[in-house]
Amino acid sequence: MRSVDQGSSQETPVANDAHGQESSGGGAAGSEPPWHALRVEEALRRAETDAGRGLSTQEAALRLARLGPNALPEGVRKSIATVFLHQFKSPLIYLLIAAAGIALALGKVSDSAVILVVVLINALIGTLQEGRAERSLDALRRLASPKAHVLRDGQEQQIDARELVRGDLLLLAAGDAVAADARLVEGAGLQLSEAALTGESAPVAKEPSPLGPETVLADRKNMLYAGTYVTAGRARAVVVATGPGSEIGRIAALAEAAEEPKTPLERRIEQFGRYIMGAALVLLITVVTIGTLRGVPFGQIAMVGISQVVGMVPEGLPVAITIALAVGVQRMAKRRSVVRRLAAVETLGSTTVICSDKTGTLTRNEMTVTTVHLPGGREFSVSGVGYAPEGDFLEKGGQVRPLAEEDLRGLLEAAVLCNDAQLVGPEAQEPRWKPMGDPTEVALVTLGKKAGLALEEVRSHFPRQAEIPFDAATKMMATQHAGPESTWVVLKGAPEVLLELCGGSRQGGVVIPMDERGRQEAHAAAESMAHRALRVLAIAIVPGASIDDRADPSAFRGKAIWLGLVGQMDPPRPEVADAVARCRAAGIRPVIVTGDHKVTGLAVARALGIAREGDIAVDGRELEQLSDEALAERIDRISVFARVHPAQKLRIVRAYQRRHEVVAMTGDGVNDAPALAQADVGIAMGVTGTEVAKEASKMVIADDNFSTIVAAVEEGRVVYRNLKKVILYLFSTSMAEVAVLLAALVMGYPPPLAAVQILWINLVTEGVVTINLILDPAEGDEMRRRPIPTDEPLLTRTLLSRMAFMTPAIAISTLGWFIYRLSTGAPFAQVQTETFTVLAVCQWFNVLNCRSEGRSVFRMNLLKNPWLIGGLVLGNLLQAMVVFLPFMNEIFHTVPFSLKEVVAIGVVASFVLWVEELRKLLVRRRERGESLRAPPARTHGAEERAHA
Repeated sequence: MRSVDQGSSQETPVANDAHGQESSGGGAAGSEPPWHALRVEEALRRAETDAGRGLSTQEAALRLARLGPNALPEGVRKSIATVFLHQFKSPLIYLLIAAAGIALALGKVSDSAVILVVVLINALIGTLQEGRAERSLDALRRLASPKAHVLRDGQEQQIDARELVRGDLLLLAAGDAVAADARLVEGAGLQLSEAALTGESAPVAKEPSPLGPETVLADRKNMLYAGTYVTAGRARAVVVATGPGSEIGRIAALAEAAEEPKTPLERRIEQFGRYIMGAALVLLITVVTIGTLRGVPFGQIAMVGISQVVGMVPEGLPVAITIALAVGVQRMAKRRSVVRRLAAVETLGSTTVICSDKTGTLTRNEMTVTTVHLPGGREFSVSGVGYAPEGDFLEKGGQVRPLAEEDLRGLLEAAVLCNDAQLVGPEAQEPRWKPMGDPTEVALVTLGKKAGLALEEVRSHFPRQAEIPFDAATKMMATQHAGPESTWVVLKGAPEVLLELCGGSRQGGVVIPMDERGRQEAHAAAESMAHRALRVLAIAIVPGASIDDRADPSAFRGKAIWLGLVGQMDPPRPEVADAVARCRAAGIRPVIVTGDHKVTGLAVARALGIAREGDIAVDGRELEQLSDEALAERIDRISVFARVHPAQKLRIVRAYQRRHEVVAMTGDGVNDAPALAQADVGIAMGVTGTEVAKEASKMVIADDNFSTIVAAVEEGRVVYRNLKKVILYLFSTSMAEVAVLLAALVMGYPPPLAAVQILWINLVTEGVVTINLILDPAEGDEMRRRPIPTDEPLLTRTLLSRMAFMTPAIAISTLGWFIYRLSTGAPFAQVQTETFTVLAVCQWFNVLNCRSEGRSVFRMNLLKNPWLIGGLVLGNLLQAMVVFLPFMNEIFHTVPFSLKEVVAIGVVASFVLWVEELRKLLVRRRERGESLRAPPARTHGAEERAHA
């Protein structure tokens, strides 16, 4: 989207950013001061708007038409042609195209066409799947169409957020999202959650006074930023920057600049392709040289060489990889994960570190009171989590009736009076309780409802007469209420501040003086609760007092009566602890990267099992002081990174990547986007995630649940394991074809297989079971295995050792049958057809071998993969067509043979099955022997250190 200066054509020139918009951060150096340094009147004048009427509808339309919508650039969408051409970027594809070109030059049009068909099928599948992933993401975008309340023509109107322009007057109330950067004009008790921008979970109080020009973004109390939302109070603000000119736009540009690393699978395919190309070239030269020395005509021997090259290259591998990833995408979609890039599926299986946000991802994002402390040392634990008012008050393990406890009831009433939040009951359309207001205050309302308080009755019985909104400087809120005899004031705030105002405390319904010992006991209780990662509030009342115009709480010093402490926390999701345990068992290390305090983050990490003995938390300031070398030394012991800003999140991801870790980064905020783009797998939240985060990610979790990420990792591992099965299957056959053809040439025999027959086997015979092998279900131990090393080649030592049995067995069966039948004097066309069929039947036995590394074919339930059964049946039918249908005989140079040969071929081809069964038996015996000799199992921590 192209943007220009946000304003009317008559306004004073202002500084523009790279997008052509004036940044909300300020004007040009030395000319216009930044917005936060202006007085309200100056800001309105500069934005050319009327504080009482806002913009006119006509002027707003002119600005919108000239400047474009209030939206971030979606990035350049790849055309279908670009996506299609991208599918050809593979060394294996290059080699197949070269082979097709050589075949065409030699006049083998049908052979060349078959090879090109394989290449085109692979490209089409990849193109269709990537398009499907983008459509799924578009559907997520349409789940929410943001609106904005503005003042236009002197009337309040609701418009699409995309229609906002600079100069619009935003009207905001609790629960509203801020749709553009704006300068605060007026506000009452205004607090905003800026977690999406700064990562800080605590609401920030706002007021319209001008600030110094050098004030940093986090301290601009008179600015409201797009991507944040109002938690309490109301406000009127003038829009000063939209789209790319907003702070979100700047971070989006940072995300676009982040380098996107290649996935492990892409690196493996590149490496493997280079090896295959080199081996194919050597093989071609070898075949042509031997043939020339034997006096074979060049055209004939060149075609034999191409047959060898085609036999070496598993044509079905690119298609198999694409389909395997596509199947993984579809399985993940059923588990509420939208994958934007196919290769990210396999990368998930290689993940070794998950850098996860805390709020909303590991926790419920629902503040919950868990502890209430009364003067005199009485402490109650409160059950139930979230905003559903269901739970009990427990004291020393026994349940109490809170409204029967006079001191407890008094505290609860004060907590809901000094409070602006509401809790709306469940309805037919919305079965959940709906919070309205600051999460901290909603938690207090929920606490009151759990106790049985009638919220509206209490508030109407003690109506509010005046208030002092929460101020970050005083760390306190105060409300004045009318009582039966006189007014009184309720105080709510930080314990270290409020307790200094208290001259007494209520115990047993009686007010007793608070001496220094009592004050120390209260502070000790607050510290004890804070060390348990609770956010602690103190509550007090001032009988007979009123709030004067100075709004100065210090006037209550010595007059306040302490009622108690309330401790609350954002509880972990109940399923996350199990998900973390599964990560640990799978060799994956979860790490918390949060904008919250490190004490809170570390407590959550310990509760969930993320932090183990000896692990530490590091905040942004400490991280800034660490050199890259020092960070590398300590990073294994860091379980929580707290209070970090966007550039530090990028540094954390890169620090892990320099250690060759495969990093999955989860996040939902704008500040997460650069790290999401840099991570090997960026995972954005679908419900709470910003558009910037989703655009920067490779995968979107539709339900914002950490356990869904673990399920996606498991699917990634299933995909990779099935890919290894396919690779083993394809290469054991390909190498057998090469061995048969090369051995026949060296021994002076004619080619046992025609080039078109090799292509049929590689495309059709293999293809009908290869795709179905990909659909094999999970074996159940995927999350008990170590992550796949990033430098692991496609052909591992394990696969090569298995091929050492399979390939010779297939080659011996095929070449042995060929030599035997020639010795009987059978016609060459029939011998070649039978040999072709032996090789095909070997494939069907071998696909059963490849389903498991150690389990016997006869102990595996083939019915668990009905697709494989269907593939085997289809393969038999197609092979029968090639052998027995006249028009297929002409294309594939085949002739029919009798039923007697069919039975004999089946027996000979089964040799590969018995060889592999013998190998598996030896493996199982060796593993049993090793388990008997193994020392006692190590602790889980020792296993993790061994992995490290």
